[in-house]
Amino acid sequence: MNCAICDLRKERRFCPAVHGRICPQCCGEQREVTLDCPSDCAYLQQARQHEKPRSAAEFDTASLFLHVEISDQFTYEHEHLLMGLMYSLAKSAAADRALNDRDLIAALSAMCASRERRLNSGLHYEEPPAILAQRAIAARVEEMIQQYREVEQRQLGHSRLRETDALKALVFLLRLAHGRTSGRPKSRALIDFLSSQFPEKEPAILAPQDAGSRLIIP
Repeated sequence: MNCAICDLRKERRFCPAVHGRICPQCCGEQREVTLDCPSDCAYLQQARQHEKPRSAAEFDTASLFLHVEISDQFTYEHEHLLMGLMYSLAKSAAADRALNDRDLIAALSAMCASRERRLNSGLHYEEPPAILAQRAIAARVEEMIQQYREVEQRQLGHSRLRETDALKALVFLLRLAHGRTSGRPKSRALIDFLSSQFPEKEPAILAPQDAGSRLIIP
């Protein structure tokens, strides 16, 4: 039998994305490009193990907000906030299985740009992401930031988190996201990474004695 995609080459493997058998070449060329590959696909998992890191030439430097400096000291002092924000992204992805890496990255990019404009201009006008699903991601992330401030308020009597720190935390997540995705249109490598980091019922903001140190530096 011929490949269910190209109908030219002989089929060699079952593709759960098309519910049919395809050839290795179509699998390699269309994986996460035209095919919505499920995370448990053995061929997808195997490809990720052998995939080379994305080169610097693949990145638009402006998209990484490189002018925002994030020190090791910052990540150490705000580890619990960063873990909480990563959790909120994982929770967003779990709530909407149609999301892919590009949706998370677009939402984070819009949030970084909006927060930076607000810091520079002093205006409090918010420009939410254009796509509804991305708005939901942004809303969940903002909710986590507010939740973190409320925890600080209860424990310290005031919140120490500044808007500049919130921006740095979002930029950190954005760089992590760019580093973890394959860059293909339908990639869910980032989402699968985030999902692997958090049990479904893990609390949103961990107490210091429970959190350990699981932060992945981008």
